[in-house]
Amino acid sequence: MSERSERRGFAARPTNADAWIKAADAPATRGADVEAFTARMTIDVTPELRGRIKIAAFRRGVTVADMLRELLAREFPPVEGDPS
Repeated sequence: MSERSERRGFAARPTNADAWIKAADAPATRGADVEAFTARMTIDVTPELRGRIKIAAFRRGVTVADMLRELLAREFPPVEGDPS
């Protein structure tokens, strides 16, 4: 019973930090409505605006990310002839 299990838990720490850092990221498991490739974007907002955004998303029953994706897609629709 003192033998350690080989199963790794959800939040298991890597045994080799260098290999973990160099390892490829696992593909995201999101719904079918999100494209296979996504890019992360960071913006700076005031704490007050961040709070208003989070409250709006909560009231709408969606995540902040989904709400902002929809807003950006609506504001910046694809332009005909541009590569996707």
